[in-house]
Amino acid sequence: MGPAALQPGATAESTYVVAATDTARALGSGALNVLATPRLLAWMEAVTCAALAGSLADGETSVGTRMSIEHLKASPVGATVAVRAELNHVDGRLTRFNVVAHDGDGSVVGHGEVTRVVVNERRFLSRIGAAPA
Repeated sequence: MGPAALQPGATAESTYVVAATDTARALGSGALNVLATPRLLAWMEAVTCAALAGSLADGETSVGTRMSIEHLKASPVGATVAVRAELNHVDGRLTRFNVVAHDGDGSVVGHGEVTRVVVNERRFLSRIGAAPA
């Protein structure tokens, strides 16, 4: 990664359909068959990874280090949820994203901030005694 490789303004968006496997009941984070907060967070992280993908050098990846989100609206199975991330801060290897999720009628399902750090995959894994995938 060069100093100019990561610039605020990079974005990514993905659309998901809530499945039974995405519910609070299925993930153990509640008893209801609505979108689970941990799944919403995973979708938010996925779009931050996508926003970084084109800016990382071979052998680089990013790891999530801080997540702060608010899950504001329940989404039933079958609902469509669009999740968007925008890179709003870069400090060396540290990146910070604004994330927001909307449902099919445009209502905000959740929003927040996700922080990721760009790392060398091999070096990172060697520090914890794991082999690269």
